[in-house]
Parts: sequence; structure tokens; C-alpha cells
Amino acid sequence: MEIYHIQNVSFTFPLQEREALHSIHLTVQSGEFVTIGGKSGSGKSTLLRQLKPILTPHGKREGSIAFRGEPIQELDQRSQASEIGFVQQNPDNGIVTDKVWHELAFGLESLGLDQQTIRLRVAEMASFFGIQTWFHESVAELSGGQKQLLNLASIMAMHPSVLLLDEPTSQLDPIAAADFIETLRKINQELGTTIIMTEHRLEEVLPVSDRFIVMDDGRIIVDEHPRKAGEALWQMNHPMFTAMPSPMQIYAGVASDSSYPVTVKEGRQWLDSYNKGNLLIHEAASITGGSAVPAPSSSVKQSAIRFKDVWFKYEKNGPDIIKDLSFEVKEGQFYCLVGGNGTGKTTALSLAGGLYRPYRGKVYTGGENVASMKSKELYRNKLAYLPQNPQHLFVKKTVEQDLYEMLSDSAMKKEEKASRVQAVCEFLELQPLLAMHPYDLSGGEQQRAALAKVLLLEPRILLLDEPTKGLDSFFKAKLASYLKQLNATGVTILMVSHDIEFCAKYADVCAMFFDGGITSSGPAKSFFAGNSFYTTSANRMVRHVWRHAVTAEDVIKLCRNKG
Repeated sequence: MEIYHIQNVSFTFPLQEREALHSIHLTVQSGEFVTIGGKSGSGKSTLLRQLKPILTPHGKREGSIAFRGEPIQELDQRSQASEIGFVQQNPDNGIVTDKVWHELAFGLESLGLDQQTIRLRVAEMASFFGIQTWFHESVAELSGGQKQLLNLASIMAMHPSVLLLDEPTSQLDPIAAADFIETLRKINQELGTTIIMTEHRLEEVLPVSDRFIVMDDGRIIVDEHPRKAGEALWQMNHPMFTAMPSPMQIYAGVASDSSYPVTVKEGRQWLDSYNKGNLLIHEAASITGGSAVPAPSSSVKQSAIRFKDVWFKYEKNGPDIIKDLSFEVKEGQFYCLVGGNGTGKTTALSLAGGLYRPYRGKVYTGGENVASMKSKELYRNKLAYLPQNPQHLFVKKTVEQDLYEMLSDSAMKKEEKASRVQAVCEFLELQPLLAMHPYDLSGGEQQRAALAKVLLLEPRILLLDEPTKGLDSFFKAKLASYLKQLNATGVTILMVSHDIEFCAKYADVCAMFFDGGITSSGPAKSFFAGNSFYTTSANRMVRHVWRHAVTAEDVIKLCRNKG
């Protein structure tokens, strides 16, 4: 049975000439699991929001959308709330109460259900999602993964027939993201709920998807089973192929005589078949090269950021968030902090940026104690900070005004400011967005605009909190190229990230954050090669043969050498 029928739908935002959606034809059957991918700004989120009228942005729409055979605009708000669930990118945006149990009940109360029904459904959802152990907790005490799971559970308590999700794992660590995707699979398989989601992180979601839809410039260019979709993108030489699961990328780089593997299991089976029992068991010296370069010794490079015996907590009688933390980042180094949600990574980054001060220990930048420096002294041509939520940087009505605002205190001439703004806009492809309000941009576009503001400062130390969040693989590669150029000029980068693949490929050093401190660190590739679970898909696929192969490029090179 068709649950959605989209016929020739186009959509244009106010005051924009370019269509955000162009002649979309799409049918979704009841019970399907559909994933939508594409570059930032390709129209994914705009399409998703057309499927729940109360969330559709202002603009001009042409064509028709039917929900269960009826025009979707005729669906009243109560039916929309109960029948069509929507999970946003930011877990905090979907939470409206202060207690877990109340959040589960809130939607049901809004529908006017009786207390007995509410108690039954809340208990049912708490059990289904494994929330019993934190049922009475305050929402503020939950991790990012728990908050997103709570969002999902509170929506599922209303028994929707369709679940729409807009990049729901973008702010979750890899393990929490995998758990969340597994929960979606369970909902789809065991409850028959139709799932339509947009996502950039495809390693976990494509193996459980029935269809993968790829959008480009407001159009659907691929609509196939994930295996066939990957093959089509490869044959089209489309940049979206670089976002496909590592087993698929490795296969395409080596062979093309059978079906494309999607999962690590399928990739490992193909690799074993490819080696045909004549396993090449050695660690190629070239693999431990590349980005896995040991940190320069202190005799060569000075310390750019140094933590010495740092302790920090947000409240006087609260728990310690940072516990006896000591580490240093050398000048010109690309240093990544990885680890689970709530372990203290962002707090450490904020301490490095002088946003907080430790109650014990010291934080140094360029050899100076951050606590003794004024904000203007710290941030003027020395340090820049990109927060996790890019909206925190936007203060003007258009993207262009926001960019120029960053240079308002500069003594540069008007022409020089214009030249610098133009250069960063060209690099991050912001020209079509300059007249738009920053809050009207997609998540990935907001991230690029925020990055532009930060990069305009031309800092010597760059602090980045989840800079790849919401970015497609194409812009990740561009960002990496720019960051490595900055490194080459001596700019130091300290980055917090959940993007394991990005860190493994481009970072110099990675460190694992756990319980307020660093438990292990080392050159990026050897760091991930030493982990069994917190590592790349490529490494999990081939570690039984080549333990130190970490990226898809590593594996492709080894396979080709063997062949």
C-alpha cells in the first residue's frame, strides 16, 4: 500500500529564483525504510519537510503530495502529530519537558488521551527502548544519545505510521549512532513503521535500508536498493560515491565483477574470496605513512596548547567533568579528540578557548596562561573557536552581513575586506546563500557559513567542535584540504569529532577521551589500528589480514599490490 505519492513537486523559497526542489516524483510504500542522501543543500531536508505540512517551510510549492491516497494538506494537525513523527538533528530541539517520564507522556497528553492509556503507552515505550534505568532522571543529565533515543521513544508512544528523521545521528558518537540505527531497524522490522530519513553517515544506515535515494541540485538522480545505488553512483563518477560505505568503495577500487558489498561482513567475505586462500599477511610500510606521522619532538616544535593537571566542574558542588587532564598540542599539528558523548571533549575545547577556567591546574596557549589573558588578546589574530552549534555565531539578517560582521573591528580597507570575504565564499561555495538568513539554511549550509566566519579571522590556533557535522563527503574533502594547507603554514588545529573516518584519514594525532581525561593517544592510523570497535569500517573489514590498514585507500592499495 502506498503511504506517500509525490507527483511533480517543485518548491522555491521566498525571494529565491532557484528551485530547491525540481519535479520530484516519488512513491513510498508502507513499511519501507528509505534513506535520502546528497550534498549539503541538495534539497534533502526540504523534501523531508514537505511530508509533514506543519513543518513545511514558507515558499511556493507546485505539484501534489498524497498521504494514504488523500491530499496531504487536508490532514489536520492532530492527525499529523499522531500519524507522522519527526526527529530533528539536534536532540535538544525536540525535548520540551524536564523529566524523562514526562517527555514520554507529553505528546500523549497533548492528544488528550486518558491517564490509563498514557500510563500503558509510556510503560510500553520505556520497556521497548530500554529506558527503565533512567526513567526518573532529569533530561539535563542525559547524554546526547539518550536524548535522541528519548525523542524517538516519545514520538513512537503516539503510534505513528510514518517516522521522518533529519540526520538524527549527526551529533552522536559512532557507538551511540550505531545503537540508534539499530533501534530504527527494530522499529521498522518489528512494528512495521515506515521510515524516511536523511543522512550523511551512511556506513550504518545503508545496510538496514530498503532504498537509497540520492538528490543533487533539487532533483532525484538515483533511487535504488543501496547496492544498486552505489553501483550507479560509481558508474556516474558522482562525488556522492565517496560517502558510500567503505566496503563498497574498496570493492569499486579493486574489482567490479560481482555485486557491491554494503556491510563489513559482506566486504570481508569478498576480500577472503579475492585473496583465494593465498592471504597476503604483512603490514605495508606505506600504510603507516601518510597522516600517521609521529608528533614532532619538542626540540623541533613549540607547544601551541598545553593542559597541565587540569580539573574542572560546572557547579561548585557538582561532579568533576575534567579530571587531572594533561596533554599538549604542538605548533602546526592537527590533533583530534574522539570519544563518546558526555566524556568531556567539548568542555576541554572550551577550556582551551578560555570560555571556562579550571579550578585547579593551568591551560596554556602559545606558552601563556589562558586565565591571565583578556578575550581580545586571546582571539585577535591568535585563536578562533567554532562551536558545536553553528547558530551561536550568527547575529545578522543575511549570511553576507554575518561574514562582514566578523571583520567589523579590523583596520583593513573596504576592498581588502571584500576580497577576503569573496575568497572564503568561493572556497565554501556560499555565493548562492549570501542573501539568505542564516537560520533558513540547511544544517550543512549553516556549518559552512559558520566555518567561513571563523576562517576569516586567520587564526594561528583553530579550535573546532564537530566541524564535519552536516557536511557531505565532497565538502569534507575540501575542508580537509584547507585544514592541511593551514597546517603547512604553521596553524595549529585542535578538533573534537565523532567522525572517525575523517580523523583517521587526515589527523596527525588522535586521543581517546573517557571520563574526563585522555586514556590513549598516538599517530592517527596506529591509534585506530589498535582499537577493535572504535575504529573505521575499513579496518574492521580487513584487520584479520592487514591490521594496520585503516582507510579505504589503504586497503585498495594493498589489494592492488597483491594483484
